[in-house]
Amino acid sequence: MRVFWFFAAFILPLGAENWPQWRGPGSNGVSAEKNLPTEWGAQQNVLWKAPIPGRGRSSPVIWGDRVFITTDVEAGKAEGNQPPKHVIDGTPFRHPDSMGADLRHKLVLICLDRKSGKLLWQQVAYEGPVFDERHKAGSYAAPTPVTDGRAVYAYFGAEGFYAYDMKGKFLWKYDPGKIMTVGMGPGTSPVLAGELLILQCDSSDQKSKLVALNRKNGELVWKTDRKTDVTWATPMLVEGNGKSELITTANDVVISYDPQTGKERWRGPGVKGNAVPSPVSGNGIVVVSAGYPDKYAWAFRAGGDGKPLWEYGKGTAYVPAPIFYGDYVYLITDKGLVTCIEAKSGAVKYEGKRPGPGGQFAGSPVAYDGKILLTSEDGETHVIQAGPEFAVLRTNSVGEPVLASPAIANGTIFIRGKDHLFAIAQ
Repeated sequence: MRVFWFFAAFILPLGAENWPQWRGPGSNGVSAEKNLPTEWGAQQNVLWKAPIPGRGRSSPVIWGDRVFITTDVEAGKAEGNQPPKHVIDGTPFRHPDSMGADLRHKLVLICLDRKSGKLLWQQVAYEGPVFDERHKAGSYAAPTPVTDGRAVYAYFGAEGFYAYDMKGKFLWKYDPGKIMTVGMGPGTSPVLAGELLILQCDSSDQKSKLVALNRKNGELVWKTDRKTDVTWATPMLVEGNGKSELITTANDVVISYDPQTGKERWRGPGVKGNAVPSPVSGNGIVVVSAGYPDKYAWAFRAGGDGKPLWEYGKGTAYVPAPIFYGDYVYLITDKGLVTCIEAKSGAVKYEGKRPGPGGQFAGSPVAYDGKILLTSEDGETHVIQAGPEFAVLRTNSVGEPVLASPAIANGTIFIRGKDHLFAIAQ
């Protein structure tokens, strides 16, 4: 494994890096690259744009000269297919924005050339009816895939977890079972932990679980049952007291697990809402949050005992995750309001700053070279100065709606729009 990573470093341009999973190398949305553009538009600094069929909320992942992305293509009526019946507090429940179970779906993994956007291959991982419904703004291709440079792994919730080699050859499939999402669809992305792939399979029927698979063959290595409701957040690997731990969130509890065994390390108070935003971490501190129905953020010590370091009761989002960059945590609301908190002390440096005239935000921010990128559903990316003083340096647009989070790799910013994947480079 060490030899493989050593070789991979030499096939990339100097100073460049891969973006192998949800929110990048450290799962924080932070890139160490510096040779990246701060200005772009329809005719400026767009290296290429590639059409992506169907609908997806997943981010692209990049390894070397390959870009991987998933999508959901509707494929006709699913006659007679019925989603599961959901019950909340003893009462039957169907969200008014739920849809999708009356259709057949093609769940597709696509591979593009990083330099040109040319389609290299695509594979239909699953075709047929789906188990549960999704939110009208969501997608069955919401989870972001992960790659280790040897294979790429794509997760589609109850419709399965699939592995392909870098040339598109099918390797294996894992069936996670019937995950009930109260009609909101899948959200959590897989996590690569050494030789393991970890999935947080939380379900509204209280049959939640964490599973770890052997990445070479998809065989189950361990399974840990969780007494939690459905969640959509992606768990996060962090280092605490010299040990790796996996941080998971839920409405009622935050739990740290040993990623190699699935055994619990510690637990702390939950996020007090729907667990959609992923955890973030830095400098030995973990921050978790939720934005609906309550807005709340907690900070914990990695490798600690689960007692909060500080808490903050506003400024969080239902969907976008915060970002931990340098010494600060930046909370984002669904309206794009930004709050900067010193991570060590919990001191608020500024709060509720608006980067633009309005809009909704679904994608999570990314950061590089002292800048934070925050992209609205209108496709406008606000380039914000990092640090304790708020300033908007630039606003750029790709000219179409954006619901996914950007990715950064090899001198390029990748933004998934409604119909295209954009590669932004100088």
